[in-house]
Amino acid sequence: MTDIAPPVAAQRPHSDTRHGTTRNDPYNWLRAGNWREVMADPGVLPEDIRKYLEAENAWYESGFGKPTEALREKIYAEIRGRIKEDDSSVPTPDGPFAYASRTREGDQYPLIVRTPRDGGSETVLLDCNAEAGEGYFGFGGAEHSPCHTMVAWAADRNGSEYYTILIRDLDTGKDRDERIEKSGSGAVWANDSSRFYYVELDENHRPFRVREHVLGTSQADDAIVYEEKDAGFFVGVGMTQSRRYLTISAHDHQTSEVWLIDAENGGAPFCVEKRHENTEYSVEERSGTLYILTNDDEAEDFKIVTAPVSAPGVDNWADLVPHEAGRLILDVEVIANHLIRLERKDGLPRIVVRDLRDGREQTISFPEEAYSLGLISGYEFDTATIRFSYSSPTTPAQVFDLDLASGERVLRKQQEVPSGHDPALYETRRLFAKAPDGEEVPVTLLYRKGLVLDGSAPALLYGYGAYGHSIPAGFSVSVLSLVDRGFVYAIAHIRGGMDKGYRWYKNGRAAHKTNTFSDFIAAAEMLIEKGYSSKGRIVAEGGSAGGMLMGAIANMRPDLWAGVMAIVPFVDVLNTMLDDTLPLTPPEWPEWGNPITSEDDYKRIAAYSPYDNVEAKTYPPILALAGLTDPRVTYWEPAKWVAKLRATKTDENALYLRTNMDAGHGGASGRFERIKERAITYAFALKCTQLA
Repeated sequence: MTDIAPPVAAQRPHSDTRHGTTRNDPYNWLRAGNWREVMADPGVLPEDIRKYLEAENAWYESGFGKPTEALREKIYAEIRGRIKEDDSSVPTPDGPFAYASRTREGDQYPLIVRTPRDGGSETVLLDCNAEAGEGYFGFGGAEHSPCHTMVAWAADRNGSEYYTILIRDLDTGKDRDERIEKSGSGAVWANDSSRFYYVELDENHRPFRVREHVLGTSQADDAIVYEEKDAGFFVGVGMTQSRRYLTISAHDHQTSEVWLIDAENGGAPFCVEKRHENTEYSVEERSGTLYILTNDDEAEDFKIVTAPVSAPGVDNWADLVPHEAGRLILDVEVIANHLIRLERKDGLPRIVVRDLRDGREQTISFPEEAYSLGLISGYEFDTATIRFSYSSPTTPAQVFDLDLASGERVLRKQQEVPSGHDPALYETRRLFAKAPDGEEVPVTLLYRKGLVLDGSAPALLYGYGAYGHSIPAGFSVSVLSLVDRGFVYAIAHIRGGMDKGYRWYKNGRAAHKTNTFSDFIAAAEMLIEKGYSSKGRIVAEGGSAGGMLMGAIANMRPDLWAGVMAIVPFVDVLNTMLDDTLPLTPPEWPEWGNPITSEDDYKRIAAYSPYDNVEAKTYPPILALAGLTDPRVTYWEPAKWVAKLRATKTDENALYLRTNMDAGHGGASGRFERIKERAITYAFALKCTQLA
């Protein structure tokens, strides 16, 4: 028994009238008026809000944290024991060197290292542990200069995703005096190493400009190369694999536009093709020809076209890999003589390599029912070797090099599980759940062999279902802590993702958003019907947009769940989509709808927004995790949701909100601290199913 009472948030009058409808929102005060300042400096959070969040944290600690301390420590030790702490990536060659990252035993953060290409002693370019200091450290990556004498690296010091870019001189081992503040996480070098390009964030935390930084000058002098005028479009900067052109992409979730800059000579950017609503494209280059991945001309599952750099517009686009319905092309790489595409067909990924000299193709796939496959980009263009990764729920990750000339496949790395792992003890299945409208929803399962299908097993059902993101069926060292205790671990590949093609995404967004929720519920009912679990034995989990899913299914079918775990949950959907000052709101309108301008969108979002649909009824146990400086899902969304739930629901089931006061969307920054957060959710799942 806890000796403190659950916090009761004050209710303060606040109303909002849109399209003739007035909503009362008594917890609106939890949204800090100075949220922009809080992102940069959490110390300026208004005191009344801080006190409430700290009271919720104290309630969590008293009711759950302390009572589960031993269990969480055990789970933490198990997961950490499956991690090879002194590990390294496969070195990637570039010119005279090969670059890699590695970790030392006990370290929270990686080292960035290099060795001579043909072997020799290692040089540590950047030790993130030495740079981290105390508190949050979000490493934004490191990019070496083409001349191999500098590294541009980025760090976020409070979880708000405001990065500082620094330039490490590799001869001295020290950073240069110049610093780039409040940028995105990356820097892209020009080929002469005299300058780099980066994305600037505006006052609302939106990436809206690309600037050019000339070494030895002040950030204040950095030229504006591109500025986006539409608040609904985010900006990114990259480089073609050929290193011939810098790329500037302006995009929302359904529309994109690409500009190119000569990476050798600089100059003004030129547009490949002006944006057209609901048309996306990305660009690679080879020998004066652009290779463009696009859904133009009703190519719903994407196609690959070519165009000359000198005349890149859509009128000159010629099909190279025509559209094929049901074959979703996910990614394209182009090297000297080959085009490599990652695609998904029949729900499974595969890699297809085309020889651009003769058009011949070879396919890389695997025989398992469910697996994950990914391309690993290298630095070099003039190569005949590609690298890819493979794993499955039962098979630890493997990294392969494929020699395109000989066809030889070389295993370069096998994920080690120091505490031991026997794939033969586990079973992976790919099943299908029937949605209310008849669609077949893929569900990936992992469980111990010998499972008796009598409904007695607990299950953890994970879902996301937004932005076209698919959840890979890969290996996880953490979920074994549940599976080894008798859990069935299931991933519902619901609409809103692209697991079954672009159509699967379209039918889970905007006007069709509720399909995401009904698909997830159908997956749970399938587990019950087939005896993998039973009603009240299934724990649901989702994060970010998947956290919105958690709020929706808790409202719709609270009887199904043993517990609901909502990680940085997007639950105050209507209020957020009505607030066009927030970082992600304008770019999100194509995904959810614009309730400011559209009464139909307003009514539709209002009908499912988790916060707006909390009712006086019994809810399952709920755990919500948040980050104070989260720019993606602001801390007040879960805070308001939990406050309303506690004031409205009729049961006495557990309800906890834990806000990380020193982190943002991704939670704790160190690798071991992240395991501790994973242990929290697993302990909650075990408590909800009476296994702890």
